[in-house]
Amino acid sequence: MSQSVKLISIGTAVPAHIIQQRDAAAAAHQAFSARFRDFDRLAKVFESSGIRTRYAVQPLEWYLEPLGWPERNAAYIEGACSLFASAANAALEKAGIRGKDVDTVVTVSSTGIATPSLEARVAQQMGFRDDIERVPVFGLGCAGGVSGFSIASRLAQSRPGTVVLLVAVELCTLAFRLDQLTKANIVASALFGDGAAACVLKVANEGLAAVEMSGQHTWPGTLDIMGWSVDRQGFGVIFDRDIPPFAEERIAPAISGILGRADLELADIDRFACHPGGAKVVTALETALSLGQGSLDHERDVLSEYGNMSAPTALFVLDRVAEPGLPSRTLLTAMGPGFSVSCVSLTRAA
Repeated sequence: MSQSVKLISIGTAVPAHIIQQRDAAAAAHQAFSARFRDFDRLAKVFESSGIRTRYAVQPLEWYLEPLGWPERNAAYIEGACSLFASAANAALEKAGIRGKDVDTVVTVSSTGIATPSLEARVAQQMGFRDDIERVPVFGLGCAGGVSGFSIASRLAQSRPGTVVLLVAVELCTLAFRLDQLTKANIVASALFGDGAAACVLKVANEGLAAVEMSGQHTWPGTLDIMGWSVDRQGFGVIFDRDIPPFAEERIAPAISGILGRADLELADIDRFACHPGGAKVVTALETALSLGQGSLDHERDVLSEYGNMSAPTALFVLDRVAEPGLPSRTLLTAMGPGFSVSCVSLTRAA
């Protein structure tokens, strides 16, 4: 166990602007009700989503202005760099180290484009060395926090003695679109928020948890379930309404297959730490994984307080689960574009 990769610390961050769900509902009514005939029926999602508050990089009125791709991406670069630094510094401080001690940084983000990538833009501010290895990862969506964790742990394992920093930062609110009169766009305006999470991983004797295994499963023929469309205005959300029943039907066999490659079973998991994509998704996961109703309590709390922040959200949940001390075995899971599920098994560190 002493030579396994350990999760040393977790840090989280959200932007300054807090959005009450009732205010988001009112803004959506102002933006869409006169132009979208089915709006009143769809607007019920603001109440049924299980979300009370969310955080955004811009004030609510900013999203009601006519915005193109340049304005959205400029806001992404500024906001993502700020959140990157806040979450990363929180994780480093908890680990008792500084930016200069980091050997590799894995940056996960799919809600904007930054070249040079985010970690390069904040390198001087963070105090990163000039020989730091940078690993920016794009396109993983909601699964990015878990898949990024897997990538970071493998990099730490491959070079014992090095420190790997994982940062997942997503600004989902920047994809809110006044011009897209679609069900997916309106539902997204009720679900998504902004945030960042960071983890420090290294081969060590002690930590919050030991990384036991990781794996992914991608279902064929499912590319249109979740993702982005791209046009002159920027990203447009692709978000299938059938994700909850899909998860209820298919998630358990997929996770069982991932666990089976490590000679584990669903019954070996003491606590699932799941990405809470939405209230219906959380309920579907409890049913599919044969958990008692309400078992995914931290998932519901994170969803209520922050909304769906895409990639960082599962790490917010893990932070809550880890606070009192992790059980013997925790499975961190998230679904994302592909359509896929990603898993990391964590055991309680000695």
